[in-house]
Order: sequence, then structure tokens, then C-alpha cells
Amino acid sequence: MKKLSFAKSIAVFGLAAVCTVGVAGCSEASTDGTGSTYTGGVAATVNGTEIQEDTITTAVENIRTQMGLTEEQAWGEWLAENDYTPESVRKEMIDGYVDQELVKQGSESLDIHADEAEVSQYVDSMRANYDSDEAWANALNSVGMTEEQYRENIALTLETQLLKEKVAEDAAEPTDEDLLTLAQTYKTSYDGSRKSSHILFDASDEATAKEVLAKIKSGELDFAAAAAEYSKDTGTLGDGGNVGWDSLNNLVTEYTTALKELGKDEVSDLVTSSYGIHIIKCTDVYEAPETLEKLSDLPEEFQEAVRSMSEAQNDSQAYYTWLEGQREAADIKVNDMPEGLPYYVDMANFPKDESKDDGTGITAVDEDGNPVDIDPVASDSGDDAAQGESDGTAEAPVAEGVEEGAEGAEGEADEAAQQMENDAQGDGQQPAEGDATDGDAAGSGASQQPAEGATE
Repeated sequence: MKKLSFAKSIAVFGLAAVCTVGVAGCSEASTDGTGSTYTGGVAATVNGTEIQEDTITTAVENIRTQMGLTEEQAWGEWLAENDYTPESVRKEMIDGYVDQELVKQGSESLDIHADEAEVSQYVDSMRANYDSDEAWANALNSVGMTEEQYRENIALTLETQLLKEKVAEDAAEPTDEDLLTLAQTYKTSYDGSRKSSHILFDASDEATAKEVLAKIKSGELDFAAAAAEYSKDTGTLGDGGNVGWDSLNNLVTEYTTALKELGKDEVSDLVTSSYGIHIIKCTDVYEAPETLEKLSDLPEEFQEAVRSMSEAQNDSQAYYTWLEGQREAADIKVNDMPEGLPYYVDMANFPKDESKDDGTGITAVDEDGNPVDIDPVASDSGDDAAQGESDGTAEAPVAEGVEEGAEGAEGEADEAAQQMENDAQGDGQQPAEGDATDGDAAGSGASQQPAEGATE
């Protein structure tokens, strides 16, 4: 059974990814808020820069808390089920902080620095979700951070993205052969995809929606013309209401459910979602051939998605090659694991239950401590950007009023405070304007905004 990356487990479950490897550091104070130390000492040094043992311990303890694994029994069982030991957890966390330090040092050597105004804009937009300074401070404290540490994490994330972009300048361009190979790999994921257009009405305007629908179905009114005249979705009305392919967008459930019932050129009845009332027209259906002979056999949008995936893979490979080179050239020293660490357990007391290893996925726990199975694709290490693109959503157009929420559009910067945002906004899922971006992109400095014309 493939094990779940300890640090990535937070992101998988949608919790506050305060200590995600290579993304954000953790508070160096202990989680009890007293500022006391655990064991003290130095866990590792990177070109002479120290990584404190208590930094590693706090990172592990924060994740244990987020995962509901503070009890020794639950913690030991989780470690056993995921093929971990306290030693391997410590090593993985140290490796993450080593990479983080290498990125800091690499950014400095290349004179790459985050724009302070952009950092402030991002922090201010997040703070605005809270009705008082006390609520904001409590939210930060709940994920083991001060505002200054949060600012540092945002700055590091932005610098990391700038560094990746700098390194990617030397990345190889995908060849036609590369693109065709990738297209052949993912063509089945596009099979049955539906392209659609829609007309969005306010939820209170059902009478107008019914009238327009009747005229469209009778042939009295052209769909594209109706979209231009009536639709509240300003992002699509200029293009006949074109939403694009469902497999390239993360559309609301009500919309996709209705769309799947339509054949090409068919028009739906009224469909109600959280954004209002839709009239949907299926404008195309893609059926994948048994053999894809050339890239041009794919619709243009799928070709663009494949190219974006390939470029993202090459860019990420260039970055990881750079990072590996930094590791090899660096003077890295990891000290022995000290005694008395709060996350240490004797694994002899927690034999692995082999009967649970059915090879179908990764056994882990949710935030309540309940066992769940995770698709192995979701936790593979390595080319994160390529993973983010593997479902064919690269550079997908986002239609206002139908987009479920651009997961990852905020990028790595948002991971450190996603739970705080969820606490402030309810479910935290907001429609987004513009293009959906891959999960490897840094935050833009602005929190997700409701789509124009959409009704929450």
C-alpha cells in the first residue's frame, strides 16, 4: 500500500495546511501558547543556517492536532497504518524545512523578493473576513501562527513561485510527440464531455426565464441572442453564453447533472442552482476514438489543456531539478533524534493490520479521526503541478455563475489559512472570475471573490 505523505495529509483533508512541506513554516512556539520549549536543540543545519528541533516538533504537533491524533493510541495506529515511524515523520518534516531553506537561500542569491505590497494586500484581504482584531488573532492562533509568521509564509510562497518562474525559463518546450503521448493518455478522461452554453437569470425572475425558454424551444428566439439580451452572467453573454467543456471546468452539481441529460443541440428546462436559474444548451459532445492519431483530432480546447499540462510538467521538472542540484551542493547536516519528543511512540506497540491493505488506496484518517481511503493519485510526491493538471483542467475558462469554485486558484499561499477562511465564510467555497490556474501557482494577493451576477 502506498502511504500518505504526512505533511500532505493536511491538504488532502482540506484542513489548515500550516506545515505543508515546501509551502509554509510553522510557529516555533509550542502549541500551548506559552512559548515554552519541547526539547530545544538543533535538528539540522543548511549551509550553516539552523533549523530548530522545536520547529520540527511544533510542525508535527500542529498536524497531529489538526488530524485529531493527539492521543497516543490514535497517533500510533495512524503511523502504523501509513507505514510511518516517529523517526520517519521527523525526517520528512526536516526534509521539508531543508527544502524551504534552500528556496530562501536560492531566492536571495537570485535577488528574488516578494512584493511587500502584494503580501500586505493578501494579508489584509484575509483579515477582512473577521469582524475584530481579536477574532483574527484567534484564527491565527488556531493554526499556530502569529500575523508576522503568516506574512513570512505568504512572502515565502510568492518568492517560491517567482523562483519557479525564473527556473522555468530554461524548461524544455514540449515536442509534438510529447503532446500526442499525453493526449493519448488523457483522451479517455475527455470521452463523453459536453460543451454547453447557458443563460443565467436571477432566482427571483422565474417568470422571465419561463418566457425566454418557451420562445427558444418554439424557435422564436435564438439561444445566443437570448443569452446576449437576458443573461446575468457577464462572463459569457458576449459569446452566446458559452461555458465550455464540462471536463475542463468545475461546474456546480445542478448544472452538470442537467447537462449530462442533454444530447447535442438540446436545450434543458429551467435549472436552479445557488447562482440563480439556468437555461442550458448542449452545443457539442466529444466521443474519444479508440486510437488518437494526431493531436488535432482533439477539440481545440482539449489541445490547449494538454499543452498546458505538458508545459506545467516541464516547468515543475525544471524546478525539481534545480532543487535537487541545490541539495547536492549544500552543506546539510541532520542531527540525531533527541529523546523526550512528544510525538515519539514505541512502534512495537502498534503492529500494522495487514488485513486493511487491499491495495485499492491509502488508508488514513479524517479530521475527526475516522479512517478513510484516499486515491493514490491524490498523494503522490514529485511533480505537483503535473498532478494538479492531470484531470485536464489546465487553463480552463471559468464561467461566472456556474463555477463550483476554482480549487487551487488561490495557490499555495492560501493553504496556510484555508481553515481560517472557511471558519469566517461558512463553507468557504466562492465562485471565481478569470482562468482557473493550477495548484502550483502562488496566490495572487487577493482572496476569491463572488462572481458577478451570481447568487450565493
